[in-house]
Amino acid sequence: MAATSTNKQPLLVDHVLHVVANLDTATNAGIDIGNNDARLLVDSTTADGAILEDVYLISRGNVAYEVNLYISTARDYLRPNEAYYVGTITSGTTEKAVVRWNEMPYCLAPVPHVGDDARNRAFYLPKGYSFWAARQASTPVTDGPLIGVQGGWY
Repeated sequence: MAATSTNKQPLLVDHVLHVVANLDTATNAGIDIGNNDARLLVDSTTADGAILEDVYLISRGNVAYEVNLYISTARDYLRPNEAYYVGTITSGTTEKAVVRWNEMPYCLAPVPHVGDDARNRAFYLPKGYSFWAARQASTPVTDGPLIGVQGGWY
């Protein structure tokens, strides 16, 4: 029996999504939301949802910065009562080093069994939410990492 015979539709990507942002001034002092300058990366508050297949940091210096990731129902400012912490990535300590968010949730997409872990990872951003990033700090820097988000709108 086909999956669509029970009104289940596959997740089809309409168009691709790739965003890169500088995190020099994007700050929040911890994982709990306080006074912050977090950076909005993906806005799905009024658009359809998105699937984020890759979230990565590119180092611009030799300092390891912790970057916290959040989802929120707001698109203008990351507020404590509207935002949720979803993970952390720590940048590399050499310039141009790329570090990926390897702790993304597992997704249900089937994959051939290769190696020890036969599951894909991706982050589902539902309609009505936005995806934010902030360095775990309270002051701006001049060598903060670049963050990239790649995936697609569905």
